[in-house]
Amino acid sequence: MDMKAYQLTALNGPDALRLVELPEPKPARGQVLVQVRAASLNYRDLLVSDGRYGKLALPLIPLSDGAGEIVAVGEGVTRWKTGERVAGTFFQGWQAGPFQGEMARTALGGALNGMLAEYVALSEDGVVPIPPHLGFEDAATLPCAALTAWHALVIRGNVSANETVLLLGTGGVSIFALQFAKMHGARVIVTSSSDEKLARAKTLGADETINYRSTPEWEMEAFHLTSEAGVDQVVEVGGAGTLVKSLRSVRPGGQVHLVGGVSGFTGEVPLAEIIRKLVVVRGIYVGSRAMFEALNRAVALHRTKPVIDRVFEFTDAPGAYRYQQSGRHFGKIVISI
Repeated sequence: MDMKAYQLTALNGPDALRLVELPEPKPARGQVLVQVRAASLNYRDLLVSDGRYGKLALPLIPLSDGAGEIVAVGEGVTRWKTGERVAGTFFQGWQAGPFQGEMARTALGGALNGMLAEYVALSEDGVVPIPPHLGFEDAATLPCAALTAWHALVIRGNVSANETVLLLGTGGVSIFALQFAKMHGARVIVTSSSDEKLARAKTLGADETINYRSTPEWEMEAFHLTSEAGVDQVVEVGGAGTLVKSLRSVRPGGQVHLVGGVSGFTGEVPLAEIIRKLVVVRGIYVGSRAMFEALNRAVALHRTKPVIDRVFEFTDAPGAYRYQQSGRHFGKIVISI
């Protein structure tokens, strides 16, 4: 039996996406077959599609994030049964504990074929249960963006109610970080170039907002909003173009979580700023299955709902990519399958 899937046939952007028919995968020993019901996009998927993510084997089924239900199990599978609702893990090989280099070769939608297909065969250890109150489209947003924010603020940052968190922009990671920071009682400052998006962030609990277009020195405004003490944590999604400003906004001994590079990945490193203020600068690369399970327990307990900007039909997957490219989205972009 065949299935429909998208493949990247070249690395020149969304125009290289091709809707193809492939043999439906069969679950090998230790695998489960998932009928994918929804997938979501991350900035990483744009980097993959246009060749900025490094050399990848083509053709490639893209997207790391997806959710669906198990329709078959391979020999030896004990963790799951058919009919259970699951989301895939970004790293199929990172179960728990510290990250190891070889785990990078188990990332969906990059090193491995991803979730933009009607069916995928995944390791029985590479899926997690969906929180009961979430649908497939909601759950599809969690594997990368939500886990990245959780790993940064909760696992590494130990965010607490006496802290102030600065979030850059209103994309998927930043909006999840807003939700998780408020879940833990923290004060949150959000930046954006759009007053409309900032108003929406306020409705989600943002305490202060800064329009970085009308206030180019947004780092100084964040500094002033903390009575010139500096923010406790920054979730840094901008990369080279914003790192210096993030470091200036943070308090002595504060934390800057490097999770993305929307403005680039190479630039000057302000060592004096880091040393003088004893800042902890930490790289965050999604997270493990154990972290994902902890995230899902919290999401279920607090009945957290992901913020989805727009849902595209499977036949318009290239349109979803182009919308991600536009930067107009607030929260997550989902493809229904």
